[in-house]
Amino acid sequence: MAAPKKGRSAGAQSKPGRSLALILIAIAALTGGMFASGHTKPRLGIDLAGGTSITLRAVAEPGQESAINKTNMDTAVEIMERRVNGLGVSESEVQTQGDENIIVNIPKGTNSKEARDQVGTTAKLYFRPVLTTEISGADAAATPTPSASSSASGDSTDKATSSASPSGSTSPSPSSTTQGRAVTDALKADPTPSTSASSSASPSASSSASGDQATSALEAQYAKLDCTKEAVRAKAGDGAKPTDPTVACGQNSSGQWQKYILGPAEVDGTDVDEAQAVWNAQNAAGWTVTMKFTGSGGKKFANITGKLAKNQPPQNQFAIVLDGEVVSDPSVSEALTGGNAEISGNFTQQSAESLANMLSYGALPLTFQEDSVTTVTAALGGEQLKAGLIAGAIGLALVVIYLLVYYRGLSIIAILSLLVSAALTYTIMSLLGPTIGFALNLPAVCGAIVAIGITADSFIVYFERVRDEIREGRSLRPAVERAWPRARRTILVSDFVSFLAAAVLFIVTVGKVQGFAFTLGLTTLLDVVVVFLFTKPLLTLLARSKFFGSGHSWSGLDPKRLGAQPPLRRTRRPSAPVETKEA
Repeated sequence: MAAPKKGRSAGAQSKPGRSLALILIAIAALTGGMFASGHTKPRLGIDLAGGTSITLRAVAEPGQESAINKTNMDTAVEIMERRVNGLGVSESEVQTQGDENIIVNIPKGTNSKEARDQVGTTAKLYFRPVLTTEISGADAAATPTPSASSSASGDSTDKATSSASPSGSTSPSPSSTTQGRAVTDALKADPTPSTSASSSASPSASSSASGDQATSALEAQYAKLDCTKEAVRAKAGDGAKPTDPTVACGQNSSGQWQKYILGPAEVDGTDVDEAQAVWNAQNAAGWTVTMKFTGSGGKKFANITGKLAKNQPPQNQFAIVLDGEVVSDPSVSEALTGGNAEISGNFTQQSAESLANMLSYGALPLTFQEDSVTTVTAALGGEQLKAGLIAGAIGLALVVIYLLVYYRGLSIIAILSLLVSAALTYTIMSLLGPTIGFALNLPAVCGAIVAIGITADSFIVYFERVRDEIREGRSLRPAVERAWPRARRTILVSDFVSFLAAAVLFIVTVGKVQGFAFTLGLTTLLDVVVVFLFTKPLLTLLARSKFFGSGHSWSGLDPKRLGAQPPLRRTRRPSAPVETKEA
């Protein structure tokens, strides 16, 4: 009879020590990364750690009340979500409430002021030419007279170079006569004069008088403008149309407030197709902001930059205006054609990303008014979390008791596997907070608790397969290897169904339910990793020990307690009778 093939058995058992070493190294690496990053706890969501809740109300322009509709509200929600995500925030909630309200919930741990500024920034984004600018209010008294010139960019590529501070400012304390003359000259030098200055194609005395009146009003408004006062900044440029000159405020890199007179808007925020913050090592440029315009937007931008490049500072600058505030005022030295531009200057990574975020998602289809901003406490969520953790601990204790009573020695493998799964889940969630902004909310905690049952179910499937093999009369070591292929197939199918359900739930839902789906999907994947790299190799090693291999009564694998059949033995043919010869 041919000898039994041993290659398959040896290959199936392989070297379990390698798998155990691999998963232990992974746990050590994740734990080390967690402590090295300084984030030793999972980031908590707004319902557990508190946060900021912003209520925005849609306000229609006069005569355009029909603009407040479901389509525009949904578009606004999408833009606001992208604005928040652009700050690296996760687990935020942006949703409509009623017909004209949007609720934005931002969890604690986020720069709530920056998020509030960007989410609550409701006006459209405009590119306006700078006519004149100077340090404003109390900041001007503490600042030496700045230079009246600015170095324009000499790059041959399509670039707009942002100064460290707005350039071309006049004396901080000019006389009213000199200031008025400067404003008048600036308006006359405006490369794109307002169409509202004249009401007909042919000039007339009345239109000229109207233009002088508008200029005088703008001069007076500019002279009184004190951008160091928040209440004044909030009303700067109120009522100005995009086609009219206006005043505005902006803060330079030194933290000082400047006031501006700006020409009519030449480029709209909707003309910006994409904006990104990028690191540019060329010419030590550092962090820059690249802009890509739409087809029509590129033509508009090339036209205005071509006009501005012919002017002297500060009238070679264009102001990027969002919600009436100048967020950047780069200068240009040539027409920027090709539909692309780059803003460079003394940017930090944060300031470059913030500006790129505003450029990308600045244009809202509606104007929104901030109705209320409230701080959400985590008291209720903390109580719910405590109750949920107590329930989870009770459930886990019952599972452990059941394993100890029913599986005896095998329960050690199950408990160690649960601990390994818990260690992987905790470290990965702690690292996902700073990397992708994952925040652990109450539904996510529920998903982790549900995962205990999924993980325990995988152990039970494998243990029962092994016990079935022993009942058929096989010893432990062959039973462990023969049971694995069938148990593996069942575990993979079961986990695939759970992961598929979690993926579908994550895709079709929003808000907190996504936290539940994400955690459920993550722990399901970890269940497969733990079973393959820890549970099965550990059982293979323990099967070689005397305690488990001999079927000790407390091992959980006692053949007598399992009602095992006697081992199969081969029947031997009776030996032929030996003939003896008589003497």
